[in-house]
Amino acid sequence: MFTGIVEGLGAVRAAQRRGRVWRLEVEVREAVDAVKIGDSIAIDGVCLTVSARRGRVLYFDVMPQTWHKTTLHKRRAGHRVNVEQALRMGERVGGHFVTGHVDGVGVIRSRRLDRGNLEVVVSLPPGLRAFVVEKGSVAVDGISLTVAALERGTLRVYLIPLTAQVTTLGVKRAGESVNIECDMLLKRSAAARTQD
Repeated sequence: MFTGIVEGLGAVRAAQRRGRVWRLEVEVREAVDAVKIGDSIAIDGVCLTVSARRGRVLYFDVMPQTWHKTTLHKRRAGHRVNVEQALRMGERVGGHFVTGHVDGVGVIRSRRLDRGNLEVVVSLPPGLRAFVVEKGSVAVDGISLTVAALERGTLRVYLIPLTAQVTTLGVKRAGESVNIECDMLLKRSAAARTQD
């Protein structure tokens, strides 16, 4: 479980297939002192398990479904990624509850500065509209954000300058893909309605 409050940026060092899984290597500068093998880390919002560690380089073995159904298969050496360690019991939740189980991949349609804040419009994958509401929470590449508007198959979010500075959304451009995870409480509520 995560909060969507990114703790730092990592850099992909390598991504290569090893038998049935892919090995992803990420060099992390912040928030790694206490990381150990077996820990859960969100990489661009995808929950992964640390399978090895050498200094500040973390190694993850990624299953085929996770690799292909998220943006991880597009990551190459040098790409920046958002990094967050799993929530510890008793800590404050600064964003919202994020599982790290991506619901779909969207594409950045536009981005612009609006009174100092960064406005980002992202396409909403088919089937996710029922799980996203205006003023609700959404995780985009693992970043906890508030949905400002929903229109014509897209969602619009705003990033304050600090969030734009310390996450990959501050540098991503139109046309690039992002992982989307809908609010788990809304998904649970929608699932309960369909069972009635």
